[in-house]
Amino acid sequence: MTEFFQQLINGLSLGAMYALIALGYTLVYGVLRFINFAHSDVFMVGSFAGFYLGRGVAEASLLNGLLVMMGAMLICAGLGILIERLAYRPLRNRSKLTVLITAIGVSLLLQNAGQLIFGVNPRPFPETFPSRTFDLLGVVISSKDIVVLTVTLALLGVLEFVVHRTKVGTAMRAVAFNPQAATLMGINIDLIISFTFGLGSALAAAAGILWAYKFPKIDPLMGITPGLTAFVAAVFGGIGSIQGAALGGLMIGVIETLVRGSRWSTWTEAIAFILLILVLLFRPAGLIGKLQPEKV
Repeated sequence: MTEFFQQLINGLSLGAMYALIALGYTLVYGVLRFINFAHSDVFMVGSFAGFYLGRGVAEASLLNGLLVMMGAMLICAGLGILIERLAYRPLRNRSKLTVLITAIGVSLLLQNAGQLIFGVNPRPFPETFPSRTFDLLGVVISSKDIVVLTVTLALLGVLEFVVHRTKVGTAMRAVAFNPQAATLMGINIDLIISFTFGLGSALAAAAGILWAYKFPKIDPLMGITPGLTAFVAAVFGGIGSIQGAALGGLMIGVIETLVRGSRWSTWTEAIAFILLILVLLFRPAGLIGKLQPEKV
């Protein structure tokens, strides 16, 4: 039983980071109805932003770690807005396939630019948050897990507040529901979409910092596997739904960790996709998502 609770803590911590990345996918999909495959590479840029900002930190502390994270979130929010302005906005009225191919192109561009600028070798991430371990009835709980879970819950609460309790959140939901009607109501669609990209990219940066804090090796291709798994988590929970993305991320993280700790560990990478296929067979909109008719 102790081993089970240990794996549960590890899985929730991993799943929380998947959830943060998945929230970025689901925000953009909810407003524009397309998958931003460059999102996983913004996650990588967030880690490297934290790497350089963290080198200026004198000592590891909660305040310094949060300041580094906020700096990386601001940098990646700007990057997300820039990507939307230069790559996606000119194609907004083109086919979904054109935008999808562009997203893959932007992803490859960021990966190759990362290798050119940061180098191809993994780098050790500096200590920005303090690191300790606690023994609770035989279950070892790391301060890293506590920080990851606390920061994720806080950001999820902030996101829920922004989307459901603010004017800009109301505008985001209006644009997602009907862009033409939102325009007639005086909503600046360009501004709202840019804000959505910035918000999603900031969450990816936070996930990148937490990932580098927990697994302190970063490289320009580090976003591929977590990004793909988080995309699966977003679809698994119900893409377009904030609660679905969070639930999907946590479930995928826990299941992946339990499988890795079992005799079926070689199935770890495949288990997320097997679950996704099974869920889509019986619930095409995901666990708590809702099917939406195509607008004509």
